[in-house]
Amino acid sequence: MPQTHIIIEQTFRQESGRVLATLISSLRDFELAEDVFHDALVVALERWPTDGIPHNPGAWITTTARRKAIDRLRRAQNFAAKQQLLLELTSPDETDMDEIPDERLKLIFTCCHPALSPEAQVALTLRTLCGLETAAIASAFLVPVPTMAQRLVRAQRKIKQAGIPYRVPPVELLAERLDAVLTVIYLIFNEGYIASSGESLVRQELCQEAIRLARILNELLTTDPALDENAEAWGLLALMLLHDGRRAARLGPSGELILLEEQDRTLWDRAQINEGIAILERALARGQAGPYQIQAAIAALHGEAMTPAETDWAQIAALYRQLYRFHPTPVVALNQAVAVAMTEGPIKGLTLLEKLGENEVLQNYHLYHAARADLLRRAGWCTAAAEAYAIALALTQNNVERAFLQRRLMEVEALS
Repeated sequence: MPQTHIIIEQTFRQESGRVLATLISSLRDFELAEDVFHDALVVALERWPTDGIPHNPGAWITTTARRKAIDRLRRAQNFAAKQQLLLELTSPDETDMDEIPDERLKLIFTCCHPALSPEAQVALTLRTLCGLETAAIASAFLVPVPTMAQRLVRAQRKIKQAGIPYRVPPVELLAERLDAVLTVIYLIFNEGYIASSGESLVRQELCQEAIRLARILNELLTTDPALDENAEAWGLLALMLLHDGRRAARLGPSGELILLEEQDRTLWDRAQINEGIAILERALARGQAGPYQIQAAIAALHGEAMTPAETDWAQIAALYRQLYRFHPTPVVALNQAVAVAMTEGPIKGLTLLEKLGENEVLQNYHLYHAARADLLRRAGWCTAAAEAYAIALALTQNNVERAFLQRRLMEVEALS
């Protein structure tokens, strides 16, 4: 791929959230914003190879997209009704991405309006703010691509037709959307931390975006005299910092997956981990325990262990039991079973997993089969472990995870 095309692809991945949020703010139309954004990328493909890469690619894309929007609006049949919008668009000619007021938090609150279903809220945010393709979002929701495409279109049109304002809501309306906003930020981070599909395990730009948005949200809640700090908002920020602090050790020199117990802990970002622990303590001091704080506490126990042997798995298992009271999901139960196995041995863990295996969600969840395979391997039952690894491999869409599972499968097959 030519270097120019690589830079354009990087621009799309890194700047799509900021550019789209800015365009949606100006145009107040999701569909038009997406259309002119992609028009601008096409122009970049045509012009950058000869004109050179602009100093600020994101600003160039934004300015070009604005001009494309102006052209479209001038050709529209309802030209007269668009005069005010055209006036607003034509006022600024150039865009400095560093001076744009933060529009992404506004976009999240707009996408998380209670008039939309929870599924639509998350899907629309992942599409517009994170630049995820419809196919990737459909895969995350386990629905066909056409179904997800229809949901996204309906959600965008509902925002437009209902006149849902593009803003951080006033104090009296903020609370009803805060849980949804935290969920969306959490899912953005998850998609960055373990990409659902593709060649890379980590999409660092999504992790950094989620952390940045959580910082802005907490600053809003803390500094606005009409609002109160939120323990779960702090807990979410702590959770993401603690996980992201281990990022440098998660992949080997060739991009291969390295499990937690095998990571070089000298590569961990201790300053970031310590910041996460300090923020978690601030959250816990409010005496309002919640699921993000519990997950952050689990991550803190991992982060504080200087060696795998120092990990307090008994405490981690206890925290997962507490988390299950908030979220009684099969995935939480799976994590609890693995923590118990690390404390009481693989046989105990396998007993718990066999009971969980009756759940249809886990039957189609590759990490359930990967966890079961690992415990079977630890127990010395290599033939059964190979069968479980094969199932996990068939269900995995991320190529880095596939390579890891393939490597494990070959190892246990050699011992069978």
